[in-house]
Order: sequence, then C-alpha cells, then structure tokens
Amino acid sequence: MNRKKILVTGGAGFLGSHLCERLLNEGNEVYCLDNFFTGQKQNIVHLLDNPYFELIRHDVTAPFFIEADEIYNLACPASPVHYQYNPIKTMKTSVMGAINMLGLAKRIKAKILQASTSEVYGDPKVHPQPETYWGNVNPIGERSCYDEGKRAAETLFMDYHKQNGVNVKIVRIFNTYGPRMHPNDGRVVSNFIVQTLQHKDITIYGEGNQTRSFQYVDDLIEGMIRLMNTPKGFTGPVNIGNPNEFTIRELAEQVIRLTGSKSKIVKMPLPSDDPMMRKPDISLATKELNWNPNTQLEEGLLKTIEFFKTVI
Repeated sequence: MNRKKILVTGGAGFLGSHLCERLLNEGNEVYCLDNFFTGQKQNIVHLLDNPYFELIRHDVTAPFFIEADEIYNLACPASPVHYQYNPIKTMKTSVMGAINMLGLAKRIKAKILQASTSEVYGDPKVHPQPETYWGNVNPIGERSCYDEGKRAAETLFMDYHKQNGVNVKIVRIFNTYGPRMHPNDGRVVSNFIVQTLQHKDITIYGEGNQTRSFQYVDDLIEGMIRLMNTPKGFTGPVNIGNPNEFTIRELAEQVIRLTGSKSKIVKMPLPSDDPMMRKPDISLATKELNWNPNTQLEEGLLKTIEFFKTVI
C-alpha cells in the first residue's frame, strides 16, 4: 500500500486532532506537529499506539524540515481568549508559520492547505459572505492579531503559488464546534455548554441578536480533505461552513433545552469588533467539492454535550 505522508501543524488541537484521526483511518502516515499552547495531548493520546502516527513538539514560528506529500497548516490559537493572550505571538504564528510551511512545501514539492477563517471578512457589510467579498476588518483592534494574521497568511499562500508555483489550497472555516473543543476557550458553543452543565448563568453579549452559522467538526474535516484533493491550479479560497443561521440567543435557549439545565440568560456588554452577522455562501464548495454539511445543529450539539459531560 502506498501511504501518503501528511504533516498536520496544530495537530493536537480541536480541529487538528479530528483531522489526524481521519487521515490515519484512511491509511495515511501522519506527522502531528504542535507546541501545545492550546493543543492538548489528551486529544491525540488514543492515536499514539498507531505506528503510522508521529507526534512532534515544535512551534511553527521556527523552521521545520521533514519529507511529506501534503501539509495541512492549522497551527494558530483560534479563540479570542487564546489569541488575545499574546497578540504579537498570534500574528507571528500566522505569518512566520505560513512562511516556514510554504518554504518547506516549496523545497519538498508538497501540496499545502491553509486553514483560514471567516474572520477575514471581519464585521461584514455583505450577507451572506461569498469568497469574492474583501471583508471589513479593523487593522488595529482587539481581534486584529488574528484577523489580519490570517489575511496576511492568505496573501503569502497566493504569492508562493504565483511566484514559486507551490500547489496551495485555502479554506475559510466558519464557526465550528464538536467534541475536543477546549472547555475554557471562550467560544460561544463551549461557553454555553459548560455554563449549563454547571447550572451557571449563560452570558450573552448585548441582546444576543448577533447571528452565527455553526458547523459540526466532521463536516469541516470532510470539506478540508475534499479541497486538498482538488486538481492543481484550484487554490480557493473556499468557504466551508453550515449556512443555517442562528442568533446567539437562539443558541443559548437550545443548549438550555438540550441539557435540561436551570441556567438563566444574563446580558453582558458587547466586546469590541464583534461581528454582528456571519453566514457562509457555500455555492463554490458545492460546485467544486460537491460538499454540503450533513450534521444539523441539534444533532451536533447533543454529541458535543456528551463530550463535555466527560471533561468538566
């Protein structure tokens, strides 16, 4: 059997661990690289006995050398509480990480996929957001280290493609949830589930009228692998997200109902630069990848709630 050798940066994180697992199950050899700032060994400990899985503690801001056929570049803290902890390091991770991984891909002639984000659209003035939309991002705000870092990484990917012929793919990931989310990452789904399971008040910001589109992790992983397998020359970016849109208040009420919690909803002031709406236009993913999300919110939330019951 001819196994592909695949490097996954950020492989011990929430998304990375699911990707490593799926790639191993498909018969590949997987190198999981992580500095364990937000990644956790417990996410991948069940993979360590697999002889085709290799765990490497490394920070992508430093150069790295390995032979591989494909690279998935996921390394970057992705929740506000984590990426605002050290905003300079967040920016370095996006920019230096992209330069180091693109340099590696160029040298070893590997295909490389960048895990970008719907945050490149900022607080959008276009709804839903197609890939052609340039976004509305504050370059000097609280979220800029993440948003602008990811935008700069996309620039680097496209320039390495145009200038050096590197085979690149860019996925723009919309709000994703599921088992192995970090319980303290401050993201809305994990926050609400942890608060309800502990019978604490649920905190929403403003009136909770902001909208988000939530996709289950398995749907995202399927979309990423399909994008990696597209012909050379198709770079994206491609939105991968579930276009079913909910207000934050609707999500809070659904989590309370599904957990049977006695939690009350409490309003807090809005954080700065918080997008008012978020919904992907996925027509490109449907056309080019034949991809559509399969898991709807209630089904995915129930699986995620069961996971959180085991860790809090």
